[in-house]
Amino acid sequence: MTKNRSMQIQSYGEIENLIMRELTLSKPGIGDVIVQNRFSGINFIDIYMRKGIYAKNRAYPTTLPLTLGMEGAGTVAETGPGVKNLKLNDRVAYCLSPGSYAEYNIVPEWKLVKLPDFIDFENAAALMLQGSTAHYLTHTLFPLKKNQVCLIHAGAGGVGQLLIQLAKLRGAKVLTTVGSNKKGKIADELGADVIIPYNDIDFYEKVMDETSGLGVDVVYESVGKETIEQSFQSLKTCGTCVLFGFSSGVVSSINPQEMADAGSIFLTRPNLADYMSNSNIIRKRASDLFSYIKNNKLRINIEKILPLVSASEGQERLESRSSSGKLLLHLD
Repeated sequence: MTKNRSMQIQSYGEIENLIMRELTLSKPGIGDVIVQNRFSGINFIDIYMRKGIYAKNRAYPTTLPLTLGMEGAGTVAETGPGVKNLKLNDRVAYCLSPGSYAEYNIVPEWKLVKLPDFIDFENAAALMLQGSTAHYLTHTLFPLKKNQVCLIHAGAGGVGQLLIQLAKLRGAKVLTTVGSNKKGKIADELGADVIIPYNDIDFYEKVMDETSGLGVDVVYESVGKETIEQSFQSLKTCGTCVLFGFSSGVVSSINPQEMADAGSIFLTRPNLADYMSNSNIIRKRASDLFSYIKNNKLRINIEKILPLVSASEGQERLESRSSSGKLLLHLD
């Protein structure tokens, strides 16, 4: 019986609930693949799952005990009945398949993508979830057009850095908020047009100044509770606020009248899973992202690689909003 070291929670709650356990690896089911993880990405969704925020979420149903982690890269260790396109030792990556904080994970074949030779395991694990998020936000949900103006919160974060680059590839003007001069430099190097240090200046006033009082076409809102009201105000008439995260706290209620008063704006709270609903979509997004990397149009900033046992440290860095790049777990 193969043993599987995993970082797991027995109950929802704080970081102390995340503990190392040695589990027995199950056999793969029909259409499933056992992936021997080389690297696993650390993401905010892992924190939401640890705290039980997504316990009743339709797109990400969870049950306890729960091995955390939604993104990984490694090699095929075993295939289940019905697997047609993958074989032993194939290099693969995936996201939105719970259990990546572990040496092995059982993943449906349709969620896996084969890695081209020019993509290593580190970059694959860093790209799948956050890269797919940035891709669907800029290419599908609100497909940016040339000369449109967007506001990206947390531009030096993992998703923020990718959003800046993809928005610029689509010809948009990018305004972004950052929490420090160091983070501002990162956003500037990635091509952001306007850097807004939100601890020093009011981002709404800066947006209005930069847009001659009109506001932006879209706000990519990942901070949540602390910024949502001013994000509404920063939009042009009939603009769109995309609330895809809440690093400062959950937005528990919205007054529709505030949306009308802000200029008949639109608000959406999407799940990545709804934009990764089949293998063709997943592979198309991955293919685009891999191509951007190959052609030096997209850079990935891996801030720190931690051992599996230090998963708690990685989550603490995310929760404190002190990170400025991708955090990974190394599983060798």
